[in-house]
Amino acid sequence: MGRSTAGPGPAQPGKGDAEVMSTDERRGSLRRVLRRLTASEAEIEAQELLRESAEHGGMPARQCCRGQLVAVSGRLRTVVYTPRTNQPTLEADLYDGSDVVTLVWLGRRHIAGIEPGRHLTARGRVAIRGDRKVIYNPYYELEPPK
Repeated sequence: MGRSTAGPGPAQPGKGDAEVMSTDERRGSLRRVLRRLTASEAEIEAQELLRESAEHGGMPARQCCRGQLVAVSGRLRTVVYTPRTNQPTLEADLYDGSDVVTLVWLGRRHIAGIEPGRHLTARGRVAIRGDRKVIYNPYYELEPPK
């Protein structure tokens, strides 16, 4: 009588496909842990801002190009009222972990909620002023304070 070879042999008990981690996955996990342990506070903050930006549907600021209609999400670093002779402006630097986009509201001296440290999502067309990315009179949504 011959032996039956119906299957590939006994499975390891308790080891499902999802539980088995490949060597590459282990190396990747180890790299992430080591990167997290050796990263500066600014690098960790930038990674968190990028993750939050993606969660809110924002495009990374470093990928924004002139003339493109975008939504960017991040934290306001600075807010400055700039008096001009014929038209005042309120300017805020939005940082998303990858780059800065300057938001400019023409004819405004103050906007409630637009202050350093606030998280917001801004939508508008990207312009270039000097070497900086700018969105003039953006539509914006303030995130609730944490």
